[in-house]
Amino acid sequence: MPDCLFCKIVTGEVPATVVRATERTLAFRDINPQAPTHVLVIPKEHYANAAELASAADALVSEVLLEAHAVAVDDGIAEAGYRLVFNTGPNAGQTVDHMHCHVIGGRQMHWPPG
Repeated sequence: MPDCLFCKIVTGEVPATVVRATERTLAFRDINPQAPTHVLVIPKEHYANAAELASAADALVSEVLLEAHAVAVDDGIAEAGYRLVFNTGPNAGQTVDHMHCHVIGGRQMHWPPG
């Protein structure tokens, strides 16, 4: 997708602090972190949101979740706990139309969120 910020990160056109990469996924630090650990895990292929990814490539959903957990392990937050967030659509707060999983942790989370 030529105008997609995250697609440009995948191709290297836009810099990012990459923490993990596989053949089909990329994980990088959020530029506006909401916690000590705030990493986005994305499929390298463009899917607009989680619903689109789930209906088109269910095996890739598992890969995104496995990479999200690996980020938590790498950052040392897996045991204490972490939050995974998938914003789908504008009312949910999705601001980039490329499916991404927020891995957030390293501090006490509160409920309900925003």
